[in-house]
Amino acid sequence: MSYKLLKLNSGNTIPSIGLGCYDIPLNQTVKVVYEACKVGYRHFDTAVLYGNEQEVINGISQFLSENPSVPRSEFFYTTKIWNSQQGAKQTQNAIEKMLSQIDQGNLQYIDLLLLHSPLPGKTKRLESYGVMQEYVEKGKIKNIGVSNYGQHHIEELLNWNKLKIKPSVNQIEISPWCMRQEIAQWCLKNDIQVEAYAPLTHGYKLEKQEPEFKKIMEKYNKSPAQILIKWSRQKGYIPLPKTKTLSRLQENIDIDDFELTKDEIEVIDQPDVHDPTDWECLDAP
Repeated sequence: MSYKLLKLNSGNTIPSIGLGCYDIPLNQTVKVVYEACKVGYRHFDTAVLYGNEQEVINGISQFLSENPSVPRSEFFYTTKIWNSQQGAKQTQNAIEKMLSQIDQGNLQYIDLLLLHSPLPGKTKRLESYGVMQEYVEKGKIKNIGVSNYGQHHIEELLNWNKLKIKPSVNQIEISPWCMRQEIAQWCLKNDIQVEAYAPLTHGYKLEKQEPEFKKIMEKYNKSPAQILIKWSRQKGYIPLPKTKTLSRLQENIDIDDFELTKDEIEVIDQPDVHDPTDWECLDAP
């Protein structure tokens, strides 16, 4: 699999598909991540909330140790500051712990650190972002951004008089049944990449496809997951499909041998449906 790399507003690049590591059983995480590295994944998304940061680091580190010809720079490791860790001192403590986890592996730095949500409120989220900026300046974090942010949250940040580093990413739930077109297109127009989490709807929609969707699957001989991941990519997003099933790791990134037509994308689109499978906080104050 040859990864397409997308340019972030920081000047760095990000692989165009990542492995979402939410809810992978802790005793399987190292193996899943390691096997993902073997089949070609180079982008891994975890969070403090997921409780498996060290296991994700260890899986990547194991692969790097066994493959010294593969440079660390090929990999992209993302984690997130949880709500209870927002606020200046709390975020500093959280980042120091994250860096100690990195030191136990051989990743050396964090590629992307996100604020997991805007829910702690304006004061705390701006304090946290300020601390994140400081660690970018120290070279320990390469890129920073946000998750589950609505347009007004990002505008608040862009208008902040202490902003030094524009958020490079907004990670939000996106699928054909939760399209979030307005915020997604606004982010892209403002040079903020959109990461699409739960692009496979946590599996809820995979077995219940309409006949027209099934025709598209049959035409390209692809699974519903592959069609959904391709849909997300062609929309200009960075999908983060999650699987704990080793046999599906390869399948989920084998999407470069077909292109959906404009008409097929319109068939898959469900603009009149809003059915998120996860939390809803883009409208939070």
